[in-house]
Amino acid sequence: MRAVMLSTIFLSVCSFGLSFILTPLVRELARRRYWFDHPDNYRKKHAMPVPRIGGVPILLAFVGSLSVLAFLSDNAAGEQSLAWRLLPASAVIFGLGLFDDLFGLTARQKLLGQILAASLACWSGIQVQSLAGGTIASYIGIPLTIVWLVGCANALNLIDGVDGLASGVGFTATAIILAAAYVYGDAQLFLAAIPLAGALLAFLVFNWHPATIFLGDSGSLWVGFVLGCFGVVWSQKAESMPAIAAPIVALSVPLLDMGLSVVRRFLQLQPIFRGDRNHIHHRLLERGLSPGRVTLILALASGLVGSLALLQSWAPKEVGWVALGVWCVFVGMGLRELKYSEFGIAARLVRQNHLRSMVKENLSLLRCEVALKNAANAEECWNAIRTVSSECGFCAAALRLGRWTYDELPEQAGDQYTLHIPFSDSDYVQLMCHFPSSAGPMVIGPLADLLRTVLSAKSAEFGAVQILPTKVMVAAAAQTSWARSEQVESVQQL
Repeated sequence: MRAVMLSTIFLSVCSFGLSFILTPLVRELARRRYWFDHPDNYRKKHAMPVPRIGGVPILLAFVGSLSVLAFLSDNAAGEQSLAWRLLPASAVIFGLGLFDDLFGLTARQKLLGQILAASLACWSGIQVQSLAGGTIASYIGIPLTIVWLVGCANALNLIDGVDGLASGVGFTATAIILAAAYVYGDAQLFLAAIPLAGALLAFLVFNWHPATIFLGDSGSLWVGFVLGCFGVVWSQKAESMPAIAAPIVALSVPLLDMGLSVVRRFLQLQPIFRGDRNHIHHRLLERGLSPGRVTLILALASGLVGSLALLQSWAPKEVGWVALGVWCVFVGMGLRELKYSEFGIAARLVRQNHLRSMVKENLSLLRCEVALKNAANAEECWNAIRTVSSECGFCAAALRLGRWTYDELPEQAGDQYTLHIPFSDSDYVQLMCHFPSSAGPMVIGPLADLLRTVLSAKSAEFGAVQILPTKVMVAAAAQTSWARSEQVESVQQL
């Protein structure tokens, strides 16, 4: 135990000292080589270009302190076996991030490199092998480990948007892992985490607002990946479900931000890997908080949830479930406070049962398409249009196809809007709906495209004249009925 304590003191002091010395040197090298992160007045709002290869001094301090201890101590090899086993995989993720910092990589290239690094970590023994005391097969454990490690690496990378935030949250999470290693008596995990904590703490001196050097992908991806590996080791000590979930809770601030980003972009039909200004730290900045205060708030939040994670680890199972429940309450309160509009809209759609309506409307479109394609005359086309307009919430319809004209009066008077769909010089479909609209907004465009495409072919088949270019116009009207007209009226686009 005394040897472990001496190793702990040496590693913490040595890694802190190396990081504190190397960070300004690497910063100066980056300035001379013009390895800068340039502001773009959108996501990157720092005042001037800032060096962005902060992962280099952190990695050098981590490896350097371990190497010095291994040279000075005969017993260090066994005590540090976990840290040395991590190096091949972590070197791959570091090299990937550094290459992206200097030259740039696509999202797909970075993802493939991260999967390779996670696979190397599994090969070196960093792998989920049991859950709640029960052994799981490798074909389950390996994919689960890869997903976890890739997620942790990207989570810390995505949260690196404010001076000191990623390094501050990383340091807090490392401190929580150190406490968990102490609780479980895991000397290898403890000695692997100590140099990371020392290196991050020294780096924070230069990364705090206003930052003179950024972590960059080389730093944020590497730190997140290593913390993910520590989390795997931590989870294998657990014997209950709350304890297994403890590493997730400890890293929940960056993981939650990543999860929110993925869901937000999915709901908005945006590329998942495209950056935006709607991360948690951006929302806090928009409320007028300074970058330093945002970093402090999220670091404290990370420490708070980390304390709950520790409680889940060493307390009885019942207390662990209570801690997990408290964490869920905290997450719910945080999401409510952040006020993401897209989640409120999605929740309202679910409550209002719009999913079933969308399924019904799309089935109606499919049936209408089949009926129109199989129609042998204008009357069969009209019957298909009447049916689909009624099923999709329109109150009336009209059709002009060649020399045939059909219409149907609305059931009641009131303010209405008209959807006019021309598909030849003289032929058209008109659909009417009352305000407030009962027609689903997601069906209007697909229905208009369907009717124009299929009826254009029918118009040619039934001997109509030249087909117009695509033009769908919605005209608001206050009318109680439609007047049948043999002449095509011009409609001005609003």
